[in-house]
Amino acid sequence: MALHIETAQPDEKETVVALLKQGDLLTEDLPAGLPDFVIAKYEETPVGVAGLESFGSVGLLRSVAVDPAHQGKGIAAQLIDRLLATADASHLKELYLITNTADGYFTRYGFAPVSRETVPEAIQRTQQFSGLCPSSAIVMKRTL
Repeated sequence: MALHIETAQPDEKETVVALLKQGDLLTEDLPAGLPDFVIAKYEETPVGVAGLESFGSVGLLRSVAVDPAHQGKGIAAQLIDRLLATADASHLKELYLITNTADGYFTRYGFAPVSRETVPEAIQRTQQFSGLCPSSAIVMKRTL
């Protein structure tokens, strides 16, 4: 079986929600139409998801989840690489993420923890930053 990554379609929202719930990730604030979300599939079976939200020159990497039965196969890495390429092609200058548990994982992609007070206002206004993620969550940044 070959893994392929494709742009998420609006009618795949239930699939995206199911994958995120498996990873105990937020689903309440998914953007309508899932722009800049990608889904990894083995044949036609969805096994991973990740999203990117852009706000001018900054972006929020979010919703990186892989079906537990398929973890450890480099799927998350491929999803993240795809979205980093999207961020670069979109000329974003900085990329942020918010995590409760995966800060160690994201350091391998050049993300480093930052103080919440230094995060751009556009990111601070997102539902993830301003209310859905606990204030104890780690905010990370990567300069592109």
